[in-house]
Amino acid sequence: MDPQARPNAIARGLAAVQRHAVAVWLLCLVACAVAIGRANFSADLSAFLPRSPSETQRVLVDQLRDGLASRLILVAIDGGYESTRATLSRRVAATLRADPQFAAVHNGSGESDARDEQFMFAHRYVLSPAVTPQRFTAQGMHDALGESLDLLSSSAGFVAKDLLPRDPTGEVAALVGQLDSAAQPVSRGGVWASRDGRRAVLVAQTAAAGSDTDAQARAIEAVQRAFEAAARTLPNASAYQVSMTGPGVFGVATRDAIRHDVERLSTLSLVLIVALLLTLYRSPRTLALGLLPVLSGVAAGIAAVALAFGTVHGLTLGFGTTLIGEAVDYSIYLFVQSSQDAKQGKDTMRAWLAAYWPTIRLGVLTSVCGFASMLFSGFPGLVQLGLFSIAGLASAALVTRFVLPRLCGGTIAIRDVSRIGAVLARLAQGAPRLRWPLAALVLGAVATLWLHRGDLWSQELATLSPVPAASQALDTRLRADVGAPDVRYLVVIPAASEQAALEGAEKVGAQLQPLVDRGVLGGFESPARYLPSDAMQRARLASLPERQVLAARLNEAIQNQPVSVKPDAFAPFLADAEAARAAPLVTRADLKGTSMALAVDGLLTRRDGQWTAMLALRAPQAAAAVNMATNTPSLDATPVSDAVARANVPGALFVDMKAEADRLYVNYVHEDIRLSLAGFAAIVVLLTLALRSPVRAAHALAPLVAAVLVVAAGFTLAGVQLTILHLVGMLLIVAVGSNYALFFCKQARNDRTQRATPRTLVSLLVANLATVAGFGLLALSHVPLLETFGLTVGPGAMLALVFAAILAPPLAQASAAARVPARASGDSLAQRRPARAREEHAHMNHSHGGSA
Repeated sequence: MDPQARPNAIARGLAAVQRHAVAVWLLCLVACAVAIGRANFSADLSAFLPRSPSETQRVLVDQLRDGLASRLILVAIDGGYESTRATLSRRVAATLRADPQFAAVHNGSGESDARDEQFMFAHRYVLSPAVTPQRFTAQGMHDALGESLDLLSSSAGFVAKDLLPRDPTGEVAALVGQLDSAAQPVSRGGVWASRDGRRAVLVAQTAAAGSDTDAQARAIEAVQRAFEAAARTLPNASAYQVSMTGPGVFGVATRDAIRHDVERLSTLSLVLIVALLLTLYRSPRTLALGLLPVLSGVAAGIAAVALAFGTVHGLTLGFGTTLIGEAVDYSIYLFVQSSQDAKQGKDTMRAWLAAYWPTIRLGVLTSVCGFASMLFSGFPGLVQLGLFSIAGLASAALVTRFVLPRLCGGTIAIRDVSRIGAVLARLAQGAPRLRWPLAALVLGAVATLWLHRGDLWSQELATLSPVPAASQALDTRLRADVGAPDVRYLVVIPAASEQAALEGAEKVGAQLQPLVDRGVLGGFESPARYLPSDAMQRARLASLPERQVLAARLNEAIQNQPVSVKPDAFAPFLADAEAARAAPLVTRADLKGTSMALAVDGLLTRRDGQWTAMLALRAPQAAAAVNMATNTPSLDATPVSDAVARANVPGALFVDMKAEADRLYVNYVHEDIRLSLAGFAAIVVLLTLALRSPVRAAHALAPLVAAVLVVAAGFTLAGVQLTILHLVGMLLIVAVGSNYALFFCKQARNDRTQRATPRTLVSLLVANLATVAGFGLLALSHVPLLETFGLTVGPGAMLALVFAAILAPPLAQASAAARVPARASGDSLAQRRPARAREEHAHMNHSHGGSA
């Protein structure tokens, strides 16, 4: 093949791309719009859960997405009088029970209590843990009857007297006794109330999964409407307020907060950037053209995430607002660096592409290398951010390279910036004098990070939580009020069937109960407590002898009791026992309408054909106090793990949810640090190859490393532990600052006196201001996740520009750019550019294989 044939073919291909660039760009925008229109958007913490979880991590993932507590909405009614709060509670509960959005609503009202009592009494012989063959021997009934008679003289004597003829063995008392009394809500005015009695509380279980934020939002609105309708009839309705908490409430609030901040901050940043650019460009047309790469980059980023994941996380959308400040840099470089007075009439776009595009292209590739490391993260959220960044920045750069020159024509006229450029040139000339102070600053940053290396990184996943501290405190109070489990400690039992899961729960529960008796455990909830397995129910019913045998034993049992009792008084007991022997077994459907259904629904689940029974454990009160004071684990895991092992149930796991979440987070912090270092290594290799000099590569990287170290040290001195989001922010500093560093390192191959031109310096300053406007405003966000980006990238971008000027490569003689007088016009600069452009074009083609 002719040696010239391949370059000519490439040139012809590029020419064809340029001719049809606008049409291709428009088609891509349409495709992006279609992809975005079909995407789902989410704002829960699932983006920070592992893609391929282990067995214990799977428990964590399932619980956060659709577990025991994820479907609960805890409702509090505050203000006014106790009796009125109770009335409001009953009215709200009645309205919500009629709403199909709710699977169950409980507020401790007489109606729900009556159903529970009726169910427990009717099925006491299959539910009571005291029912054994020994229980219904003559001696067993004698002892049980004696305990029941003793109750007659206690505060519960009135109830015991009514129950005695039908329940002389005290099965109802045994049922009540097995309930976790520490978790039972306080009753005021006939409904549940807070511990201090100042608010009425309700528990609503949604039919939809907790991770379905749209359904949760509708449920929250239904609760609000029910309260407003109930309060509307009161003369002092304004004295009462309703508040809600729970995972679904948090998810909806986070989604709305992200949406609100994205809209507010993106609008504000866009206004600032538009004002800045309009002041510079003086042309609405030029401004509109300059924003096209931004819009294209955002659209391409969201579309890429939508196609790859199907769901776009709200954090990714918030991150999209920052792309405004990053992607607009490319058009700023194009318009400012190629600008000429209109009277020149030359195709300065072509000259800019030859002289400057290779540098920008190298900056884009540097950013891609950095963000590519995020694609291998175990956090789907970070993978989304990496993919979004790569697609967005690459699209913005390509639109700047191929589309804008076609839309702009040959020239662009902007405000004369020669005076500002001259000032910046003098500042850039004097900046290297600050190298020693900068070295001292960097050494101080390194020393700070070294001294705090032990607690530099946060060890808790909760640091990523977008839920405000006040909302978390309210949730803690309401959960304590209603006795809702915090599901930190779980025993998880996988099984192939519902009955196998219940049988496993019974075996584990039998091993845990001695720990409760010894005070090692504060208590536990088990689905088998409210729905025993069929095998357990049959065994308990088999403990009931036939009527004649039971009557004979009863006659013997009533002898020598402290209270004289006639055998005929227990005829209802004999009839109930005989009826229980012939009654069908209790099923899950029989629990409907009782508060026990809520517990079973949360503790016994089926997903993908696999059944799972969960036992929620409660730490003893003494240990919980130690936890609050010392922040140490409030439950000794060793005896619990040993008890689970003794149960000999295949697959049973004891899981400390918080410890597992923190362990998961720490693992991913270490993983992403390694990936970031790998990305940095790739950047080093790329720059070394592209610049053909390790020294030049070191000059380009030095200001970026310095900026990252100083920002990290600043957070450490402020007492802020670093998270994965800070790590992403540091990658952004490298991505943004790489263009600054490369422009300052850019020198003509044969003229070592040439430094960045005044127009280049102006473009860097304007681009930096736009970046700070895009990123820095996130520091005003009410969402901690977005705020972290703003506080990291805003200062880091400014430092990267300043450090790049300070650490620019030394020159053999005084900078020609610095000798430009303050009164120099754009014409004089323009006259010198063609020769320089040709010279740099030749050098860059030699280094990069062409300017395309």
